[in-house]
This record gives sequence, C-alpha cells and structure tokens, in this order.
Amino acid sequence: MAANTQPIYGRTPHVVLSTPILGPTAVTATDGTGLLEPIFQADTIEGSFVDNITVKPVGGNTAATVLRVFLCSVTGPFTPGTSNTVANTNLLTELTLLATTASNNTARGEWIIPIRRALPPGWRILVGFGTSTGSAGTGYVLTTFGSSY
Repeated sequence: MAANTQPIYGRTPHVVLSTPILGPTAVTATDGTGLLEPIFQADTIEGSFVDNITVKPVGGNTAATVLRVFLCSVTGPFTPGTSNTVANTNLLTELTLLATTASNNTARGEWIIPIRRALPPGWRILVGFGTSTGSAGTGYVLTTFGSSY
C-alpha cells in the first residue's frame, strides 16, 4: 500500500549531492546518449518529487559551457553510455554556464534550475556538459533537492 495515496507533499526529504566534481568531460550528443552522469534516482517504490538542482562551480577557472539535464526511464541497473538510449532518455532542460575565475576574495555565482516535477518510481535525472569545463579537478558540484512520497 502506498505511503501517500494523494502525493501533495513529500514524506521524506530526498537530497542528493553529486560526487565527485562533474566535468571536465564533454558530452556533445543532445539526444540522451553518451556518458551522461546520473545525479538523482527517484524512490524505487513510491517515486519522488524533484524541486530543483543547484549548480556551483568548484576547482580552478571553469570554461563556458552548457549543462544539459535529461530524464531517463531506466529503473534497474544503470551504466552511463549504455543504459541511456534515444528510446528511454529525453532532454528536460539546458542551462548556459558562464566562464568563472577562481578567487579567494570574490564568490563565484551559483545557478538554480527549477525542475518541479514528480518522477515515477526508479526514474533518473542525468546531466552532461556540452564542452569541457576546464582542466582536471575543475567543474561543478550539483545538489538535487526533492522528496520521496
């Protein structure tokens, strides 16, 4: 029996931190294929609601790029670049990321991508960068905020 038969509000917070730093590898395909990184998986029994994704640059100077966010319906074991196909992965949204300069006296910005969607049980959110984010150890950390039903 479902824990919340009319899911208006989440039952439990579901926050996922990306690890490690995402980047610097580019995924140029915009059709849902390629080595996309899974950053969130909905609760496998009840599904989840995803409110937003926070994107923060880390490491050295980051290059300008685009972050692509995909929705993937694969619910079982997942292997990036193999499990995600044109048939089961769709582009959800994109965000232009400006070049940033690392500094000890000036904060770098962050971006918040509103998702605000309920995901079926086990579905995933995947991401990829259109171009390299810079040198090794330079890229972004993504935090996904949601809740399980």
